[in-house]
Amino acid sequence: MLRLSQLTLPLDHPADALAPAICARLGIEPADLLAFEIVRRGNDARRKSAILLVYTVDVTLRDEAAVLAAHEGDKDVRPRPDTAYHFVAQAPAGWSGLRPVVIGAGPCGLFAGLILAQMGFRPIIVDRGKIVRERTKDTWGLWRRGVLNPDSNVQFGEGGAGTFSDGKLYCRVKDPRFLGRKVLEEFVKAGAPEDILTEAHPHIGTFRLVTMVESMRRTIEELGGEYRWQTRVDDLVLEPAGAGRQRLRGLVLADGSVLEADHVVLAVGHSARPTFEMLHARGVHIEAKPFSLGVRIEHPQSWVDEARYGRCAKHPLLGAAAYSLAHHCANGRTVYSFCMCPGGRVVAATSEEGRVVTNGMSQYSRAEFNANSGLVVGIDPARDYPDGPLAGIALQRHWESLAYEAGGSNYCAPAQTVGDFLAGRPSTALGSVTPSYKPGVTMTDLSACLPDFVLESFREAIPVFGRQIARYDHPDVVMTGVETRTSSPIRITRGKDYQSLNVERLFPAGEGAGYAGGILSAAMDGIKVAEAVATSIMAG
Repeated sequence: MLRLSQLTLPLDHPADALAPAICARLGIEPADLLAFEIVRRGNDARRKSAILLVYTVDVTLRDEAAVLAAHEGDKDVRPRPDTAYHFVAQAPAGWSGLRPVVIGAGPCGLFAGLILAQMGFRPIIVDRGKIVRERTKDTWGLWRRGVLNPDSNVQFGEGGAGTFSDGKLYCRVKDPRFLGRKVLEEFVKAGAPEDILTEAHPHIGTFRLVTMVESMRRTIEELGGEYRWQTRVDDLVLEPAGAGRQRLRGLVLADGSVLEADHVVLAVGHSARPTFEMLHARGVHIEAKPFSLGVRIEHPQSWVDEARYGRCAKHPLLGAAAYSLAHHCANGRTVYSFCMCPGGRVVAATSEEGRVVTNGMSQYSRAEFNANSGLVVGIDPARDYPDGPLAGIALQRHWESLAYEAGGSNYCAPAQTVGDFLAGRPSTALGSVTPSYKPGVTMTDLSACLPDFVLESFREAIPVFGRQIARYDHPDVVMTGVETRTSSPIRITRGKDYQSLNVERLFPAGEGAGYAGGILSAAMDGIKVAEAVATSIMAG
């Protein structure tokens, strides 16, 4: 079987056009094409008047060797790669060793637990939050009533922060082992639509993610895994291991009990601030890392569709349009769009009382009236928070607290129209764009809750983006603050064996540890760390 990439056809091509296109591209007769399967489908919308569909297909041919020889040097014609997942270890029958523990039930912890369970190691998964259905009720409590549960919210609980997001399942991580394919296949088994296996930019949406994580939990439990909800880890039990290193022996839980453990996956997510503080106090090696700071910006989805697809807007094969933007400013900062949610809404995403944080989410249909994305500025420790490994957390808290005050100290978010922002005046009323944030917005001046360099950068970048996406800089467009949780502000450093640099048998993983960004990359990191745990267990 061969893999053929970059095969283009018109947007409205007939259903039977793919086979002739394959034959023409490979220079073969129709009888020589025995079968084909679509691997991926994307689109090329650079020319809005002639949008193309771009396919990758696996083909079975009568004489594959001859076709390969005829296309020697053509990077788009090659043998089909082995995309099957291969386990690195398997627990012996009746294995009764000390069970590995996974802290955190987000995408990383979910897949670490799943892979360990599939290898027969019966993991214990602990999470400070609740099962996803109960967590959803608590999250809606903030959105509808302004009532925050610090242990059960957008950040904490089954499914992690990714549950209340757009459910994007693509990333820029190089994936030579096709771990991303393993993730997608497990999601399909759990109830995700099969088109995520072929779409170039697959997504799931919040409601489907809820049922999927429930299904995967049942699979883990059927394989001998165990979940412990509302179980917060407050400390580590460590012993000296020589050469300035320590070895993990257990976990101290919030109720004072000790869970014995000598292999622990730390998959706590990017908002586990008390955990980060505990790890730092216990001497676990942590360093500050860059992240980004800004707002959520909302446009009518119809504007984005028209700007990206022209007369093809609303075509069923295209769906709601997305965008990706970046601008390097004269002050040396970079402004870029982050976590763009077509047909979605802006949501309250704080995990701490007295603070306001925004994020974006959407459903599988992407049918909401507005599009939103983060509009953020990259920041880094050397320049912006040089005062130690936890200084980025302090910076986040500072601006989140000011956003809470600017919004009215009731979890409403501060908002400003683009027209007023560019003119340097507070907003007192909305225009034609209605913000989607719940519990609601307070029209004000965002300069009260953003650093000057962010304001300066936005004022330069927004008009530039308006020349790239029509009406991006329309005066009625709404900016809602603040977006601070773009990624973890720390990295829990690890070695090539995936263990902490100075605490043996502690395996930092996923977005919270600074090694992923988004559902897919976090899940892939969870797989790699689970493999490292299994290898270590088998080595004794």
